Amino acid sequence: MTEGLWDPYSISGGTAAGGVQAVAPEAVDSPAEPGEAPLRGWADRLALALSERRIADGGAPLEYANLAVRGRLLGPILDAQLPAALKAGADLVSVVGGGNDLLRPNADPDRLAARLERGVRAARETGADVLLATGTDTRRAPLLAAIRPKVAVYNAHIWSIARRNGAYVLDVWGLRALRDWRMWAEDRIHLSSEGHHRVAQAALVALGLTPDDPGWTRPLPPGAPVPVREQWRTDAAWVRREVGPWAARHLRGRSSGDGRVAKRPVLAPVAPAARAGESASGTGTPGGASGTSDSGGHDD
Repeated sequence: MTEGLWDPYSISGGTAAGGVQAVAPEAVDSPAEPGEAPLRGWADRLALALSERRIADGGAPLEYANLAVRGRLLGPILDAQLPAALKAGADLVSVVGGGNDLLRPNADPDRLAARLERGVRAARETGADVLLATGTDTRRAPLLAAIRPKVAVYNAHIWSIARRNGAYVLDVWGLRALRDWRMWAEDRIHLSSEGHHRVAQAALVALGLTPDDPGWTRPLPPGAPVPVREQWRTDAAWVRREVGPWAARHLRGRSSGDGRVAKRPVLAPVAPAARAGESASGTGTPGGASGTSDSGGHDD
């Protein structure tokens, strides 16, 4: 294995890791649900970047699996997805979860962090490197600003867990470019293609590698101002379209991820040709008026 170019790489997690709302012309062999467009999340983009570097260094393509399923809580991520990734012999494992848990009224970030650390410790004991991710700052996100203190506490734990166990941290909270709502999809919960591109670049930096896009932290050009009345109409439509169904699912004890499975559950080589047709900076989909994430995207 070339230093810093892991093989294989596996990611476990919820919506953030799965690439929801990141539609690309060519997916990294990561099919969506039947009838949906291919999805390319930040982890898919990271795997592609690592594979290209391995090949340029004379190695074989990176083997990559994405076990993430939207809406998953931290427990199932650590109990099912992480062991599967480790059993497959991954050199690098991304563990991204906890955001869906923090959406729940009685969520305890201290207990979540303790459980996360047990999983990280188990992964490190196998010799695998671990990439964690902080949650996004929800300060400007309507309805989600209330969980900001819990997200901040959980993030502090993540940094401490990484220090104690020798793990890497993808600093989503500190990625200021994500404060632009165009980095988010129209549902204001998941990242847009451009948002996933920026997070993938941040992941490369977190791993001590040089980003492919030197302008990955650069803000987008200012957008046209939105009239107040139009913003009100947009907000009302968003509540009807997104918040209502979300609340109804919770009342029934259901999740948007029910019945879904991992889009890439088995390790397979990542071909560089998968990048064809994609611009260096992603495809920037205009988002709504606000957004947050499960370390990049909440959805329970």
